[in-house]
Amino acid sequence: MKDLVQSVELGVSQRKGIKATRPKVWLKNELVRVGLAESLCTYVMMVFGLGSVAQVVTGQGAFGQYLSINLGFGLGVAMGIHVGGKVSGAHMNAAVSFTMCTFGRLTWRMLPVYVFAQLLGSFLAAGTVYAVYYEAIHDYCGGNLTVTGVKATAGIFATYPAPYLSLLAGFIDQVFGTAMLLLCLMALSDQKNKPAAAGSEPVAVGLLVLLIGISLGSNSGYAINPTRDIAPRVFTAVAGWGADVFRAGNGWWWVPLVAPPIGGVLGAGVYKALVELHHPPLSEQDGGLVEDLISPSLTCSSER
Repeated sequence: MKDLVQSVELGVSQRKGIKATRPKVWLKNELVRVGLAESLCTYVMMVFGLGSVAQVVTGQGAFGQYLSINLGFGLGVAMGIHVGGKVSGAHMNAAVSFTMCTFGRLTWRMLPVYVFAQLLGSFLAAGTVYAVYYEAIHDYCGGNLTVTGVKATAGIFATYPAPYLSLLAGFIDQVFGTAMLLLCLMALSDQKNKPAAAGSEPVAVGLLVLLIGISLGSNSGYAINPTRDIAPRVFTAVAGWGADVFRAGNGWWWVPLVAPPIGGVLGAGVYKALVELHHPPLSEQDGGLVEDLISPSLTCSSER
C-alpha cells in the first residue's frame, strides 16, 4: 500500500510540474528492461495464440474453427506489440531478431537476450494454457496425452506437419512463410515507401500474421518462429507427452527451429534488394516532404 501511495503521489506531482525523483526500484539496466519486456509480450502473444488452439481442439468445433486460431495469434501479436513495443521492439520471434541483427537493426550482443526472453515467455505461456485447460484437455483425450491420432493434443502447443508433408516440403514451407513475414515487416517499417501509419503498427503486424495463417497455415501450422515452437514442445515433453513430441513427423521438431531464420533473412534481403536500396534521395521523393518520414518505425523491427 505504501508503494501504491508513493506511485500516486509521484504521478500527481508530475502533473503539477513538481520535480520528483523516480522510485529506486525502477530498472536502469537496458538488458534487464529489454529482456523483461520481451518475455512479457511473448507471453501475452503465446497465451492468446495457444489458448485459441486449446479452445478449438477441446471444444471439438463448438467454440471456434481454424479461422479463430488465426485470429487468436494475429490479435495476440497485436497485443504483444502494445505490451513491449516501445521497450524491446516486441519481436516475439527469434527469426525476426536474427534478421534484425543480420541487417544491422539490432546489435548481435542483444540476440541472446531476445532469444532467452522469447523462450522463457513461450514456455511459461504453454504452462499457463495447460493449467487453464487442464481439465478440458484430459476430458477430451481421456487422460491419454498423445502426439498423433484422433485425440492428439500435443498440437495445441507446438506445430506438427500434415500427414502428407515431407520434411523437404515442410522446410520449404517454413522458409517461405517466414520470408513473407519479414518481407512485409520490412515494407511496413520502410519510411520511404508506404509504412504503417504511426500508431497502427500493432494492428498492421497482427493482420499480417492473420494473413499468413489463412493462406500458408495448413501444411504445418505456420510456426514461422523458432522460439514459439521449441519452448512449448519442450514443455509438452516434460508435462506428460514424452519424447514423441520430437519423434513425430519424421523428427519434424528441427524444421521450425532452423528454417525460419533462413527464411527471415531471405525475405528481408529480397525486399532490401528489390525495393529499399533503390529509393531516390529524400530531396527527389514526394517533393522532399520530410513529414512523410518522421513517423516512428515499426515497433517489431525497431533499431536498438
